[in-house]
Parts: sequence; C-alpha cells; structure tokens
Amino acid sequence: MSATQTARAAVEAPHEQGELAGLSVKAVVLSLLLLGVSLYWVLHVEMIAHASQVTESVPIVPAIGALIVLTLIASLLQRLPRLVRLARSDILLVYMFLCVAASMPSVGVVRLLFPNLTAPYYFAEPENDFESYQKYVPNWFVPKSPETIRQMYEHADNERVPWRPWLGPLSVWTLFFLAWFAAMFCLMVMFRKQWVERERLTFPIVHMVMDLSDTGTGRLVGGFFRNPLMWLGFGLAAVYNLLNILRAWNPAVPALGREYDIGALFTERPLSAIRPLSIGWRPENIGLGYLVSTEITLSVWVFYLLLRVSNVVAVTAGYEVAGFPFDQEQSTGAYLALGIFLIYVGRKQLRQVFEKALGRLNDLDDSDEPIPYRWAAIGLVVSVVTMLVFATKAGMWLWTAALYFGLILLFALVYARARAEAGAAMVWLFPFYQHKRSILNALGSARLSSGNDWSNLTIFSYFMFMSRGYFQSMMAYQVESTRIAGEARINQRAVTVVLFLALVTGLWGAYHMHLGAYYKYGNNVLESGTTEGGYRTFLAKNEFLETAGYAKAPKPADKLRTSMTGVGFGVAAALILLRTAFLRFPLHPLGYAMVTSYGYPLWGPFLLVWLVKTLVLRVGGMRLYRKLIPAFLGLVIGHFFVAGVIWGSISVHNEMYRYYVVHFG
Repeated sequence: MSATQTARAAVEAPHEQGELAGLSVKAVVLSLLLLGVSLYWVLHVEMIAHASQVTESVPIVPAIGALIVLTLIASLLQRLPRLVRLARSDILLVYMFLCVAASMPSVGVVRLLFPNLTAPYYFAEPENDFESYQKYVPNWFVPKSPETIRQMYEHADNERVPWRPWLGPLSVWTLFFLAWFAAMFCLMVMFRKQWVERERLTFPIVHMVMDLSDTGTGRLVGGFFRNPLMWLGFGLAAVYNLLNILRAWNPAVPALGREYDIGALFTERPLSAIRPLSIGWRPENIGLGYLVSTEITLSVWVFYLLLRVSNVVAVTAGYEVAGFPFDQEQSTGAYLALGIFLIYVGRKQLRQVFEKALGRLNDLDDSDEPIPYRWAAIGLVVSVVTMLVFATKAGMWLWTAALYFGLILLFALVYARARAEAGAAMVWLFPFYQHKRSILNALGSARLSSGNDWSNLTIFSYFMFMSRGYFQSMMAYQVESTRIAGEARINQRAVTVVLFLALVTGLWGAYHMHLGAYYKYGNNVLESGTTEGGYRTFLAKNEFLETAGYAKAPKPADKLRTSMTGVGFGVAAALILLRTAFLRFPLHPLGYAMVTSYGYPLWGPFLLVWLVKTLVLRVGGMRLYRKLIPAFLGLVIGHFFVAGVIWGSISVHNEMYRYYVVHFG
C-alpha cells in the first residue's frame, strides 16, 4: 500500500463488523469545535481570572469534560439514525485530540515560551546587562522590535496583534515543536509493543477512559454511569470539593481543605527538619492509585518518609545544608538509571525495529503500529537532527544541545513509563528543570562559554522552557492513545493523524489566544501579575539574570549536588538489581524516581490507597478488588468534574477562587 493509500485508509471510518474504526469527519469537526471552546475557557480561567489551571491536570480537564459530555450525548443518540449517532471511536479520538491540543496553551508549553523569548528585551536595564546578550540572538529566533515587545507586556492601544513580526519566529518554533513531538512519537512507537504486548503494563488512565466512554447498549445512560459504586466515589469527591467551596464563602463550614500538615506538629529542632510533611487530599491520585501495584504505592510513601527522616538525621548530626536531601537531584539520577534500564530491557525490540528499518527483517509485521518501523527509525533521526540544527544555527554548541535534548528525550521516556505503569495523575512527575541544572552542576558555567563569547549559554537559557515546562509529558499521551486505540479497535494510523493534527492546531490556537490576550490586556497584568507579569514571566526573567550573573561570578561545578545525582542513580540501580534477583522484593525503583521528583502531593494519597488496597486484597481477594474499581474511578471523575469543570467555570466570574485554589499538576 502506498503512503497516500495508507493516509486515506487512516481517515476513513469503516463500519463493517470486525474492521478497525478510522478518523471520521464528525470526529474532526467536533475536535476543532471543542478546541475553540477549550481555548476560550483556558483564556478566561487561567490567564485572566487565574482561578485554576485546568490544563495542568492529568488527563487535562477539557479532555475529561468532553469525554463525559460526549459519552452521555452518544447514549441519548443511540436509537436515532446512524447519521446523527456518535460512535465510541469518535468520542475517544476527540479525547486524544484534546489531550494534546488543549495542552498547548498551558503553563507548561506556550505560556512559558512567550515570556522566555521576550524577557531579555523588555526587562533589559544597565544593571542586569541583558542588552549585551541580545547580539547572540538571531533575527529569526524572536521579534526584536522594541515596540512589538513593549506592547506585548503593556498592551496595544488598538488591542490588535502585530502579526507580521511574529509570523516568522512562530513558524520556526512550530517546526521545532513538530520535530520534538515527532522524536517522542517515533521513540514511543519503538517501545510500544514492548510495553503493551510483552510486559502488559496496566495503563490506569486508559482503564479509566475506557470505562468512562462506555456508551452502553441501547440504554439512555452509558454503562459506567449506571454503576452505583461509581456514583458513590463520585459523590465522595463531590462532597469533598463542595464543602471546600462552601468554606470559601463561610470559614465556619467544616471541610478537609487541600491538605493536612503533619509537619506542623514538630516545632522543635531537630524534629522540625522533617518538614514538609503534609498529606495532600488528591482524589485523582487516590482513585488512580487503586489501579497501581502495591509495590509502587508502598515504595512511594516509604521513600518519601525516608527522605524526610534523613534530613532529621542530618540535622541531628549537625549537618545543615540548604536543599538537603536534594530530592530533585536524586530523581535525576534515578531517571537516568531507569532510562538506561528501559533501553536495556527493550534492546531486542529496538534491534528488530532497526533491522526492519534497514530491510533485514521483512517478515516482522508492523501493520498495526501507528507508523511503520522504517518511518519510526528515520523519523527519530531526522527529528533529532532538526532539533540540533535549529539549536546550533541559533548559537548553541552541538555537544551541549545533544546532551540537553538527549536528557529530555530520555526523561520523557521514563515519564511515559511512569504513566503507563503507575498512572500517577501529575504532569510534573519528572525532575523538571534538572536537565539543565544537572549539566551546570556537573560542569560549571565556565565550560559552557568561550572567553567573551556567551552565545552557547544565551541560547541555552532560551531553551529553558524545554526542561522547566512539560511538553515532554506529551509522550505519555501518545502511548496512552495507542493503547486506547488497541482496546477500542481504532486504526493506529488514524491515531497518528489525530495526534499531529492536534499538535499543529493546538499550537496555532495557543499562539492566537496568548498574543490576543497580551496585546489586549498586557502580559504584565495577566496570571495575577501586577507590574511585571505572573509566575512564568518571573521564571524567564530569573533565568536570564542567572546567565548574566555567570559573567560576573562564574558558577563552579557543584560537587555535592552532582554526587546526590550519583546517589539517585545508585539507589535506583540497586533497586533494579534487587528486583531482578528477588522476584518478591517489595520496593520498586519507579516509586523512588517518582517520589524524589515530586513526592510532596503524591506520598499521602498513595499511603492511603496502599492501606485500603492491601486490606481489600486480604479480605476479599481479586474479586472484591475488581468490584471496587468503579468506586475509585468515580473519585477521579467526581473531582475533575466538580473541581475542574464546575468550579473552574464558576470561579471565572467570582473572586472566591482565591480562597480555594485547586491544584491538579
């Protein structure tokens, strides 16, 4: 079959029994319409009101909201003519589309990109010496018109976007995002069969999506929505959030709040060094955690408590160093060890992929893959080379770019594995910003510059959004989408079309949304900014302040932090070896990597769900465990619906959101 015929087959929707469903016109139209609704919602709830980050959840609230609404509508339309019905495949393809497209305007992607591109120009002052670094930035990289950038931060009098200076830079940045997305996608294709068919990972989030999208058989309500246990879980999450919302209006209303601070009980040194120690009430982590193996849930809370206790021990011994025990640095080492291990375990699959790509293994069937293995291998090489050419043409050194992008792709792989195996509903569950920090800690700033030539470090700072943002988490959505397609009998090639269409339309929708808001209101006052923008602007400005500071006082190699990265690598490697030698060894290296990267909101829910699941398995076995799954998934759906959809909409028009801020990430 030719490439044109393959693409055509992917977008056709066969209806005959046994055939795979494809991408219908109905799904495309719904996807684009709901993306428009999502952009409008995100603009008002996240940027103008700054009430909630609905695109920071996992899965993102707009996608879950669309999944719920479309499933209910599909159930109502089942008895009508086929022309107006919604197939389950259409609903799931819309969900996949929104997971990627509606993530583009989020705080971890485009909203971090714009301040990062423009901060060195708008905030340039003689004191910070930003102007001397502007000469290292090529003209195609960012619009350099002072008035264009000033109006972005302070608003334009006519409230119109000056598109001409922006079109060139945004076009090349779209190419870069496309190459980055394609690199992750090709890498995912290489590992997909290993994870899905050989290791049979559980994919907790996919489990939830498949249950939720059950439209039923000739019923007015989908099968999942008819389960009373689901409504029990939904009700618990709804009551939890409603009480917190009511407490925002009246502090006398009893409510759990967002967390319980255990660390507040320890007020004297050295025991006070155990802080932060809070149990975060995260219904989504409790609900999805029920589907996670007890080994991972046990590992998460055990290692978090060990980290906190280790700080108490250090303080008791008179060793007080800011940042100890360096959780993120340990996580960097753990992610490195796990990434290498994943490549080692999948070496047979990878070898077959490349042999197929070279024409040496023609009998290997890849017709059920999102793209042929030959395309995956070539695509990975072309995408990475494109990223490297982009960075080096901008002024970054080749080896710096190769090391940086390599770490980001490796960490994206491990994060996708964490989502596939542990299903933790947290988009920041990786050592964010450590891709760059670890390089600086290991080498020092002097080795990243050459005399008075600061081009490498300057462009390195411009790529801050790659490690401080979470575009790399899109690889998890990619592999989850292919698993959904496998379970729902959807053409994998149709999934490829949907994901890349989502990326491009989502990016340009995000560009329009942000620039429209910037030139109408001014970036300085959006996201709760007062005179110098919100948190994303602060991050960008601080990034270049640090870079400028290296010229005055070079940053030496940080041996302590680098050694803690080594500790993380060693602990994860030891856990891998122990689990290889002892099949029932209870501690999992993935749990250690997760909790060191962002354990604060994760350990409490996983402790609770570990206790409940252990009790359930001992009392009722697997039968009772499976029976209670809808109740725990109901917790997730109820939380996303009430705290995300309802509160996220109400709080746009009401200042009470300041008293109950919902964190999903």
